[in-house]
Amino acid sequence: MASLNVGNLGEYLREQRRTAQLSLRQLADAAGVSNPYLSQIERGLRKPSAEVLQQVAKALRISAETLYVRAGILDEKERDELETRAVILADPSINERQKQVLLQIYESFRKENGFETSSYADEADADEADADEAYAQQAYADEDAEAADGPRAADGSDAGPKQTPPS
Repeated sequence: MASLNVGNLGEYLREQRRTAQLSLRQLADAAGVSNPYLSQIERGLRKPSAEVLQQVAKALRISAETLYVRAGILDEKERDELETRAVILADPSINERQKQVLLQIYESFRKENGFETSSYADEADADEADADEAYAQQAYADEDAEAADGPRAADGSDAGPKQTPPS
């Protein structure tokens, strides 16, 4: 683990607290830590745990990973990778299968560019075969349904009456 740079962390926390227009007491209450303890963190006298940093980040509505980097707990590159993954996984406009595919593509590009892959990539690779099989089964089921019932609109409703070729 990297050594903690608590002075830099404390200055950053103070700046974020002031930007959020919170008093030291308000932030301490919101984060569930004591007022004196938070004051000591801001002054660089205490080394907070990852859990405390997470609570403070939540109270400030900032990324916990940003505080971990400031505290020297997390490497900057690791943070970027985690944030990229988090954004993909949190996107409500794409389904789970699409999220997994995006993560697999992301990992393949990282490998191609010589970066290490994370344990998340190993989990994605382990699920890849299952996801591919499920996707293929769904595609075949959709084709079978269309062949049996006629064409479907994008919402799954009938697109119109089944056409019979002229004799």
